[in-house]
Amino acid sequence: MNYADNIALPPRTLTEGEQRALLKTTGEHARGFRDHVIFSVALGTALREHEILALNVGDVFGPDGNSRRRVQLSVFKRSNDDDAMQEVVLPDNLRAKLDKFRGWKKRRGESLEAEAPLFVSRNGNRLSSRQLRHLFHQWQERAGFERRLSFHAVRHTALTAVYRKSRDIRLTQRVARHKSISSTIRYAGPSDEDVLRAVRDLPC
Repeated sequence: MNYADNIALPPRTLTEGEQRALLKTTGEHARGFRDHVIFSVALGTALREHEILALNVGDVFGPDGNSRRRVQLSVFKRSNDDDAMQEVVLPDNLRAKLDKFRGWKKRRGESLEAEAPLFVSRNGNRLSSRQLRHLFHQWQERAGFERRLSFHAVRHTALTAVYRKSRDIRLTQRVARHKSISSTIRYAGPSDEDVLRAVRDLPC
């Protein structure tokens, strides 16, 4: 085994165009608002699929009904048992969407009790991983993606964006909530957007 075999490949990520198309398509579709908010949560927090689906109304909204600035996770990757690592900060634009989402849930008659699931299926139960993955693939098709990505690619996209903006691997590690920085290093590698930009103007 040579040195290159020990280097983790950069993760698959959504390009900027794919992100815009996904959010635009879900945001403009009459039945896409819940999924639009889910994708916005993933892009704005880098939460994992099961962490997003485990969110309750009370995790995200305070007693006054307003979205919280900081969310303490009750469900997270079990390898990270440090409670201090399980808090995520919500961006302002995401909080604005969540406040609208709360009103949307209220108009639909969905429970706003603290222990009620934040994201529910059509039958009123907590949205499942299988359902979310299926929805994500459907929205990729509607948004005109030329490839098929897993939902985990959205987390990779968010973390790559944090590193690109900050150039701070320790900050990225904190946002990712990784115990070891060796798990975070891969986000310093070239993203799918970097590859797209690199080949865009090649003479051919």
